[in-house]
Amino acid sequence: MAMPFFVPGDDPGANFPELLRRIGLQAAAPTGPSPDVGVPHATTCIALRFADGVIMAGDRRATSGNLISHRSMEKVVQADRYSGVAIAGAAGPAMEMIKLFQLQLEHYEKVEGSSLTLEGKANQLSMMVRGNLPAAMQGMVVVPIFGGYDLRRSTGRLWAYDVTGGRYEEQDYVATGSGSLHAGTVVKIAHHPQMARDEALTLACRALWEAADADSATGGPDALRGIYPVVATITADGWERVGDEDLGARYVDIAAEMRSRA
Repeated sequence: MAMPFFVPGDDPGANFPELLRRIGLQAAAPTGPSPDVGVPHATTCIALRFADGVIMAGDRRATSGNLISHRSMEKVVQADRYSGVAIAGAAGPAMEMIKLFQLQLEHYEKVEGSSLTLEGKANQLSMMVRGNLPAAMQGMVVVPIFGGYDLRRSTGRLWAYDVTGGRYEEQDYVATGSGSLHAGTVVKIAHHPQMARDEALTLACRALWEAADADSATGGPDALRGIYPVVATITADGWERVGDEDLGARYVDIAAEMRSRA
């Protein structure tokens, strides 16, 4: 094929798809997977600050379209002693990203003899989300939440991300996933920075309850199977996962309150 020539004013410039159209060719359509091919997706996660640190919580359901593909997926994962990650989006890439993130933090600590700062960890996760952008453009989106306890500042901190790897520190709370609007609204109404641990845990549980009530992709507490959300606190004492007995009792109280309003 000869080199195409264009008259002034008709040059497509750096627009490669337009160049293909001008010479009678068409750009190839993406061949990667799309969101409707049955890839399991994780849903609602939230994180909020309280007086002693950060609480992270996520439901357990993964969906493939209208199918519940997993009922007990763990979307809130410990990154290291003082930080955690909550994920929403394509389940496979998200789990792989978290495992690699954990490994990188451990490797850095062994090589340098000290751990990354909390902000350094947030930056590292940002680069990993950015590296997933080509897959995200084909429907394999991963949008995490990162939170932890900053030993230097003696306070809990939270970060949200977008699909391009942009990171944004949040002052009070953050939610992601298909039920984030409902969960975030519940937290927004009742949250205040000096919340005690017990009050903050109940608020996190209520937020996931309301998200599950309004969003079909978000799983609620399943007392029959003994499946409850993953909820963890991160304080100066480190990561601590809240037990299912504690969560079960809180959801019994929430259910009783809901019945009293009916």
